[in-house]
Amino acid sequence: MSMLKVVEVLAESDKSWEDAAQNAVSDAAKTLRGIKSIYIKNFEASVDNNQIKTYRINAKISFMLD
Repeated sequence: MSMLKVVEVLAESDKSWEDAAQNAVSDAAKTLRGIKSIYIKNFEASVDNNQIKTYRINAKISFMLD
């Protein structure tokens, strides 16, 4: 039987929410092996002069345990 663990992460990008999600997975992959999925809990953006400056996500990443 396979066991999964879930960690909650925050990530951001100045391009898009999709890029923020990719940043979350890429950064998590530096220390985690066997990443299986990402679940985006919240989306947020910072705004300056009526323009979006950064896209932020709060996500859960699941990965296989050895």
